[in-house]
Amino acid sequence: MQKRRWGQTGLNLSIASLGTMRCLESQEIFNQTLNGAIAAGINHVETAQGYGLSETYLGQWLCNLPAIDRAALTLTTKIPPCPTAAQMAQQIDQSLQRLGVEHLDCLALHGVNTLEHLAWLQAPDGCMAAVGAAIASGKVGHVGFSSHGSLDLILQTLRTGLFAFVNLHYYFFRQHLEPAIALAHALNMGIFIISPADKGGLLHHPPTLLQQRCQPRTPLEFTYRFLLADPRITTLSFGPTNPTELAGAIAQLPTISPTAEPIWGTTEIEIAARLETLRHERLGTTACEQCYACLPCPEGINIPEVLRLRNLAIAYDMTEFGTYRYRMFENAGHWFAGQRGDRCTNCGDCLPRCPEQLAIPELLHQTHTQLRGQARRRLWQED
Repeated sequence: MQKRRWGQTGLNLSIASLGTMRCLESQEIFNQTLNGAIAAGINHVETAQGYGLSETYLGQWLCNLPAIDRAALTLTTKIPPCPTAAQMAQQIDQSLQRLGVEHLDCLALHGVNTLEHLAWLQAPDGCMAAVGAAIASGKVGHVGFSSHGSLDLILQTLRTGLFAFVNLHYYFFRQHLEPAIALAHALNMGIFIISPADKGGLLHHPPTLLQQRCQPRTPLEFTYRFLLADPRITTLSFGPTNPTELAGAIAQLPTISPTAEPIWGTTEIEIAARLETLRHERLGTTACEQCYACLPCPEGINIPEVLRLRNLAIAYDMTEFGTYRYRMFENAGHWFAGQRGDRCTNCGDCLPRCPEQLAIPELLHQTHTQLRGQARRRLWQED
């Protein structure tokens, strides 16, 4: 599997990384999935304190990993930002203990999602003081962050200069964070794309219409090509539940070599054009162009994201994905911030700011009716 340099870390990571949030059915399934990843050439494994038993399972697996494979493996864990250095120091030691290691190749702050989190990073005795101490003592190699926050917050966090890499939600169907990609690249930071199969559109189970319009590629293969054709991007997260799912995802990675066809060639350009044509045909003048000029909303509604999900449901029959994401509003805290569309009071504040002159209140209520569903617990939460 091809490797790419992960920005200023100097590490060379495989273009696919294994995320371990979902392969938690048992230690056996976890081991099989990790072994399959190593056999396929994946050399970067990411876990997190918030992923249930993932760190513990990974520690058990590492105990039986041959030394030559461990030396070639880059290990990342994620820890949420916290107010004080003492809290972060304790959390770092806890992760090291669970993983059974004395050194973390990489540590990511898991979810710099709010301005309060950003303030914690910059406080003199905030969590980054402990991270700096851990780097100085050899407990941690490199530090980065992930974010589910706004583009402005991500840009502010990148500009702190505190980080060597960043994990971002950037996909073919969500390109709003491109300025963050550009800034991270300019800062020589490694760029890790979070869950392009799942968060990128439930592309492991795409609707029939989307499958048809992406031929001869699958929707997942198409989005992998979109991302990997961008040399600024280092690696993509794979989050399988078992080794079979992992093998299916790996099979859809493009072959990258001087003799292979271009990652983004005539075929991909034609698919992108077909998708854009279909979007115009189905949405007409009601398409939200994701300019974000409508914000802020007095009711705290994340208008662009609500309307993005509407775009995808109507244009490409991605209703299952839209429902999955929409019902996270008001149920996932700062991990998916914003109120539901039915909270709109028809105040009209957004209307003069919309360059497309969309009937935003009407579209918000329409989207709520179409995509509302029962909230489901997140994979690592307890019942």
